[in-house]
Amino acid sequence: MPKITYINFEGEATELDLPIGHSLVEGAIQNDIEGIVAECGGSCMCATCHCYVDEAFLDKLPEMEEEEDEMLEDAASERKSNSRLGCQIRMTEELDGLIVRLPETQV
Repeated sequence: MPKITYINFEGEATELDLPIGHSLVEGAIQNDIEGIVAECGGSCMCATCHCYVDEAFLDKLPEMEEEEDEMLEDAASERKSNSRLGCQIRMTEELDGLIVRLPETQV
């Protein structure tokens, strides 16, 4: 299973094994990761799963769709060039070792 590391705003890291096909939100919710709220349950409707993807993995992600781009415009924390929604990132073997940093606030 691919590994992912979630790093909260305080710098605390949690490494998890996530099954292929699971989203970052599913992994966070199932493992009580603080910093991902996912008010909409992971359906790209709220931007409360905003995260900053490690630059080394950006080109391994699918291209951002218009819906995700629009949601990120309303994110509570600063949008950066590596901002993505965790509900739109599904684990693949290629994402093994992925690191995401969580913003200061989601709401």
